[in-house]
Amino acid sequence: MAGRLAGKKAIVVGAGQTPGDTIGNGRATAMLFAREGAAVLCVDRDGGRAEETVALIAAEGGEAFALQADVTQAAHCAAIMAAATGRWPRIDILHNNVGVGRGSASEGEEEAWDRILDVNLKGMWLTIRSVLPVMRAQGSGAIVNVSSVAALPGSELLLYGISKAGVNRLTTGIAAANARHGIRCNAILPGLLDTPMAVAGTAAATKQPVEKVRAARNALVPLKGRMGTAWDTAYAALYLASDEAAFVTGALLVVDGGTSVVRRS
Repeated sequence: MAGRLAGKKAIVVGAGQTPGDTIGNGRATAMLFAREGAAVLCVDRDGGRAEETVALIAAEGGEAFALQADVTQAAHCAAIMAAATGRWPRIDILHNNVGVGRGSASEGEEEAWDRILDVNLKGMWLTIRSVLPVMRAQGSGAIVNVSSVAALPGSELLLYGISKAGVNRLTTGIAAANARHGIRCNAILPGLLDTPMAVAGTAAATKQPVEKVRAARNALVPLKGRMGTAWDTAYAALYLASDEAAFVTGALLVVDGGTSVVRRS
């Protein structure tokens, strides 16, 4: 089905990506939204990476523009909404993709806690807080947050998992408080994905070859023994952002090839 977001105006926060030979969640989502007919504001802390995503969208005939912003800063989040409303009469979709850090159960540095919680949780709260007045005024809107299966019991990524558990609770709370305004809020919980941040980033942090990291991660996935890709996250986001999910709010959609099911069984 083509044009699933025809005429929609979307903000994708974290639309750039870590350099690498695969595609990241934010870039894939921005590109897919544009392919399906949305005009997309591509936001990233690195303006150059956001511009790269815009160029890819433009090359396919889509409509997009870029904005550099740090979502941990309230003023920057207000500027994102101002840029969107200055160009468009409405904001139909807010997609929150920004996330950093991993953090094992043995880590407890105060600086690490502050950074991961600021970026992964506070940043989402600030963008949502900034967009809600616009969506409430128009009586509609879809907010999609990228969480993680690390938020579920069994993960050893303590700091990262706590931040993503907060995202889950933020998602359900926003959904409950804004249903009467016609605003939906849902989250995607990806598992092991073959993205630059996950694979190349892990390889660099652990000083291992990329292919060794990729093989080890593939072996952990029950569904066909291979990781998903950023497109798996993007298609989940497309569904939740589209009118096909008009009766879906407060959902936490796991996209992990069965990893969390096997871990919890």
